[in-house]
Amino acid sequence: MSDRSEEQHLSEDEYIKDKSDFLRGTIKESLKDPLTGALDPEDVKLIKYHGSYQQYDRDLEAERKQKKLEPLYQFMVRVRAAGGITTPAQWLTLDELADKYGNGTLKLTTRQSFQFHGILKRNLKSTIQAVNETLLSTLATCGDVNRNVMCNPNPYQSQIHEEVYRLAGEISDYFLPKTTAYHEIWLNKEKVAGTTDVEPLYHHDYLPRKFKIALAIPPDNDIDIFANDLGLIVIEKNNKITGFNICAGGGLGSTFGNDATYPRLADVIGFAPKEKVIEVAEAVIAIQRDYGNRSDRKLSRLKHTIDDRGLEWFVKELHTRLGWELDSPEPYRFKSNGDTYGWLKGINEKWYFTLFVEHGRVKNEEGHELKKALREIAQIHTGDFRLTGNQNLIIGNVVEKDKESIEVILEKNGVKNHSQLTGLRKNSMACVALGTCGLAFAESERYLPSLVDKLDIIMRKNGLGEDEITIRMTGCPNNCARSSLGEIGFVGRAIGRYNLYLGASHNGDRLNTLYKEMLSEQDILQELDPIIAAYAQEREKEESFGDFVIRKEIVEATNRPLQVLH
Repeated sequence: MSDRSEEQHLSEDEYIKDKSDFLRGTIKESLKDPLTGALDPEDVKLIKYHGSYQQYDRDLEAERKQKKLEPLYQFMVRVRAAGGITTPAQWLTLDELADKYGNGTLKLTTRQSFQFHGILKRNLKSTIQAVNETLLSTLATCGDVNRNVMCNPNPYQSQIHEEVYRLAGEISDYFLPKTTAYHEIWLNKEKVAGTTDVEPLYHHDYLPRKFKIALAIPPDNDIDIFANDLGLIVIEKNNKITGFNICAGGGLGSTFGNDATYPRLADVIGFAPKEKVIEVAEAVIAIQRDYGNRSDRKLSRLKHTIDDRGLEWFVKELHTRLGWELDSPEPYRFKSNGDTYGWLKGINEKWYFTLFVEHGRVKNEEGHELKKALREIAQIHTGDFRLTGNQNLIIGNVVEKDKESIEVILEKNGVKNHSQLTGLRKNSMACVALGTCGLAFAESERYLPSLVDKLDIIMRKNGLGEDEITIRMTGCPNNCARSSLGEIGFVGRAIGRYNLYLGASHNGDRLNTLYKEMLSEQDILQELDPIIAAYAQEREKEESFGDFVIRKEIVEATNRPLQVLH
């Protein structure tokens, strides 16, 4: 155990990490136990670092209890892809694994990763092995380490985008854990006799909590830069990257009834030249490693470290570790935090089609066979597939001769020109929630589409059918779908009841504010109907919905504005 044990009472997770032998624990033994579909409780914590969460089918919970059976334990597996890019061959393998071992669907996450759901313990190792055989990995997609690094997924949009994508990959690889436990447990690699695991950055007890990094290219904030522990805003001059504005301390999760927890946007603390950005990131992570709260995991993100000790302290500590100081931030401007749909021609003369995937769920439904369409495309496609930070998909690097064939496949399967693609729906996001997430209080992914149906009636009635308003829903306040950044945000409180939040900015630089609590669907529609009508009638030119509700004092702007140090 590190010296930190003498400084503060440690949480249970810290003791588990300490005795885990660099994340090995007894995972191998737990996987072989035939008497339960679950892992040992300590291994449930450790398996997160390997890219999996133990869950259970909550839809069957009551039935199995009545039959005196244990919960139907199953596992979510998350696939790491920095910047969210995969080949058609990789896509076909993931598609096959979803059918063979999962619940038949793929989930595209808000952090540009893939998720499988419904994997049984006996199939977990086979699934992870198959992912690695495609040259992808699940390592460090969960756990108290740096997670998947986000960026705009189209490097051929411009030379700037290409350079940023390469950097995202470098950062992702640089901060991977160095332990060989992953390869031993899942890939049958033998530990070399006499060798000792070393984690030069994470040390023996890793980080106090997860750590998230993202890169954004103004004017598009399509990965919600301020929601990350560390955000890097591209600064360019004469079509060349000069460096990055550094943002620190973002994180949106909170806990009902605990005022010490809260959503927080990252502060812009300075500018660093591009050749020093990994050095800055490493120093920020090291500060969080050394000073983050290890006694209460609800207060353990970098945002709490900064707020507990002060932003000035944090910047001073960062400068001390670097041995040089950040410059003042450079000017920048974001316009939106959504995706631009349809075809775009890249600088490499190839085509890119951004496809709406409702809440990231790749599945087949009557009249909308998305999973089938993408499988057919992958069989003829010579380019790639790219996940956006808004749960959507870009069919990328399409050669001219394949463009028409791809459109035919999309249209044949009811995917392109879908009649329900309104402005509201195209700007919606939802987390998984019920029935697999054990933290959810209410539905999200399975409910938001029907709520949008009803809200769209109000939108069309007021001539707003094509207007873009960001709407986001989560089943709990952990905020996996970034509901705190929705101009209309919902957080589940109980089955069929939601807190309603309003007033986030359309470009992602202002949080929303609680408007009403514990609303039913009828309550939600009654509350939003007059506000939407007023917006249609009284908005100023190019005024977003979030700005309108602040200007009209329907809610007050969040009491903690984004800070920019000068």
